[in-house]
Amino acid sequence: MATQFPDDFKCPISLEIMSDPVILSSGHTFDRASIQRWLDSGHRTCPITKLPLPDQPSLIPNHALRSLISNFTRTPLPKPQLEHANPNPQTLISVLTSKSSPFESKLESLTQLTKLSKRDSASRRKLTESGAVSAVLNCLKIDSDGFTLQEKALSLLLNLSLDDDNKVGLVAEGAVSRVVAALRFGSPDCRAIAATIITSLAVVEVNKATIGDYPYAINALVSLLQNGKLIREKKEAATALYALTSFPENRKRVVSCGAVPILMRLADAGLERAVEVLSILVKCKEGREEMMRVSGCVGVFVKMLKTGSSRAVQCSLFTLSCLCCCSQQICGDSRKEGVLDICMGLLEDDNEKVRRNANNLIQTLSGNPSMQ
Repeated sequence: MATQFPDDFKCPISLEIMSDPVILSSGHTFDRASIQRWLDSGHRTCPITKLPLPDQPSLIPNHALRSLISNFTRTPLPKPQLEHANPNPQTLISVLTSKSSPFESKLESLTQLTKLSKRDSASRRKLTESGAVSAVLNCLKIDSDGFTLQEKALSLLLNLSLDDDNKVGLVAEGAVSRVVAALRFGSPDCRAIAATIITSLAVVEVNKATIGDYPYAINALVSLLQNGKLIREKKEAATALYALTSFPENRKRVVSCGAVPILMRLADAGLERAVEVLSILVKCKEGREEMMRVSGCVGVFVKMLKTGSSRAVQCSLFTLSCLCCCSQQICGDSRKEGVLDICMGLLEDDNEKVRRNANNLIQTLSGNPSMQ
């Protein structure tokens, strides 16, 4: 049986699962290749709303959706079993809530519920209305059964969080406390899934503030950035921080948890998502000050300018420009590192944002305006 992917994972143009989802100014998400072909054909309207678009439409990477698709497709659905061909959600949930249910039965129920949650939005809504959330949250308690049950429960919770209608409700039911506990004390796989859930919940604006204000939430993500045993843990933690820092108050919180030096080290090691988070943190005074304290700060961004993707180059240019606006030292270091020559070469780049950011940095290095 083929995996049934949520419709939100499919590009409205190609109807295929998106590999590089981007957000158009209309607010709708498309696969980059499909919407680029649409724009290259001369269209300047949104394919869905038909509303007019700017002459040079921006395509904003939808990191949250990309992480969700990646996590969703990582593990194939279990093979269908005849005795569970049409499982009753309420029966499965009852197994989870019963204190007398053996571990193996709970594990099988979570497997079947996870399978149901992958069908479509209607199935997930039915599970939510049947009381699946509280049952799943109860399974997230760390006990003598180890992390197997917890990992299954986190995977189900992630699927239930895919629909916007569920995101605020999950937070209201106490999902954040259990997810943060998994971030702090779970296995490597549990921590990675927990970080992805944070990213999913943070899609809703009000949740960004709630999660950011929750004790240990940001601290746990920063700790995962530093101490994660799997590269997947670090990437998911960085993605969650990127989602949370779009809320301005969370930027100071992330900086105060010591994230900047860790992100700089990860960026130097080639983790592009770290540069993206830094490009958000540089917008606050505390973030800029911490970056300027890091030895070899400019060199990290220069390295990314030379070897990174178009998105990483764009973020590095923006971050350097912000830093140069408030520091003569950073300006001088940038000139010594050959940033002007690099920027001159980027003025011919195919990406409009790269060209614009390169031009801005050239002007900043030439005139060195002060940031108030």
